[in-house]
Amino acid sequence: MKQQAVPYFTFEGTAREALNYYKEVFGGEITDLQTFGDANFETPPGMDERIMHARFRSDGLYFMASDTFDNQNVAVGNNISLALELDTEKEINELYERLKERGTVFMELQDTFWGATFAKVKDAYGITWDLNFEKAKAK
Repeated sequence: MKQQAVPYFTFEGTAREALNYYKEVFGGEITDLQTFGDANFETPPGMDERIMHARFRSDGLYFMASDTFDNQNVAVGNNISLALELDTEKEINELYERLKERGTVFMELQDTFWGATFAKVKDAYGITWDLNFEKAKAK
């Protein structure tokens, strides 16, 4: 793994507002902000301005955030996951297989338009993991 697990917050259309709030509270900066409209895939009407992905950094604080896709609901417990940036394709495949064995797959392991292999799995204890291996940055 490239680093420690990173908290990933999910909002129901209020990610931009929340990120600006955290900027006021903690200082720091919002980086890598991409809306669904910026993405290279078809999105439902009204989704263009929602945040697909953003990063927040302030001193030792680091997390990522996005809005839900389309009509997904946010509830306490499903509004945060842990993101892992993995070093190799072998590593992401092994972790995916282990997690899905007793867990629930939300997004199958697959190649993405952002140049990564990605999967989203809830483990046997209710923790959701975002597994990401960026092929372009592979060693």
